Amino acid sequence: MALIESLHVFKPALDRAIGGDDVAVGPARTIERALARALVHYYPLAGRLAFSESGEVCVDCGNAGVWFTEAEASCSLEDVDYLEYPMMVPKDELLPPTPAGEEERELVLLVQVTAFACGGFVVGFRFSHAVADGPGAAQFMAAVGELARGAGGVSVEPVWGRDAIPDPAAAVIGSLPDPAGAKRLEYLAVDISADYINHFKNQYNAEAHAAGGAWCSAFEVLIAKAWRSRTRAAGFEPDTTVNLCFAMNARPLLHASLPRGGAGFYGNCYYIMRVSAPAAKVAGSSVTEVITSDYRTLLVSDWTRLGFAEVDYGWGPPAHVVPLTNLDYIATCILVRPWAHKPGARLITQCVTPDRVAAFHEGLLDLN
Repeated sequence: MALIESLHVFKPALDRAIGGDDVAVGPARTIERALARALVHYYPLAGRLAFSESGEVCVDCGNAGVWFTEAEASCSLEDVDYLEYPMMVPKDELLPPTPAGEEERELVLLVQVTAFACGGFVVGFRFSHAVADGPGAAQFMAAVGELARGAGGVSVEPVWGRDAIPDPAAAVIGSLPDPAGAKRLEYLAVDISADYINHFKNQYNAEAHAAGGAWCSAFEVLIAKAWRSRTRAAGFEPDTTVNLCFAMNARPLLHASLPRGGAGFYGNCYYIMRVSAPAAKVAGSSVTEVITSDYRTLLVSDWTRLGFAEVDYGWGPPAHVVPLTNLDYIATCILVRPWAHKPGARLITQCVTPDRVAAFHEGLLDLN
């Protein structure tokens, strides 16, 4: 039961949107107080994972609480390049540690706030994916944010409602690589401009309009380009079957089943979709042809819209969010907002070996 880890980087703010008695209080104390208030509404997040007699995962809602760590750094965020990659601060110094005497696999939520000398700060989260998905985690963080800014309560009342989710058919993803023999994949973060995205959207939409088809999204453009670029750079044999897996937000499909139409539901409500094609077909197709593969018709989720980029604890939204991956041998591609909310997107990838990164990067940026 993996703990999803991320760093949320907040620049110093001259004007703070905090009311009440918290005007002179620093970010760590402000967030800690708001966290305690938010957990009254989201009390399962203060529990621990356990197993029922039937072997199902459940939450023991005792009084264990959330592990909160306060830290300070003697440098400014500018000194460490605002945690751009490669990070100049080890991630373990910015993430909350596992408390002594606790089983990591039982933990639900850990939070650390690190204050920097410039007045900026970094919030490090470790969140159990067994309890909440991305939209659910962002909903909770947003609740902490509005309470930190002085709200009297949460604007969205949380809904547990896990029994309303039907058991999905088993997702067919394929076996994971053996860590002992797997190749290390190289990290790469690439900022993609809005002009780049619009170039391919306009090209595809013109063809789709002529054929009476549907238009495409920025998500479809970026994933199609990344899939083709990775397939070409990796040098697979032409008859190798390559797969594309992505999470589909199932909330729009289950709103009739969920309490209050899904408003406030913060549990897992997604399904892993998989598309397969011969490597030769993906590598040899144009980007618009890859977009028109079968996955175009599925309900995909744009993860830039989860809500992490809008969370405000009183110092404004984060300059950027850094998702962290801990498995160097599983190919991943994460789409996030670019630095300081610029137009476009940022692709954080770990999908090719070091000797193939240059080819992947070059293929990703070309406009063909």
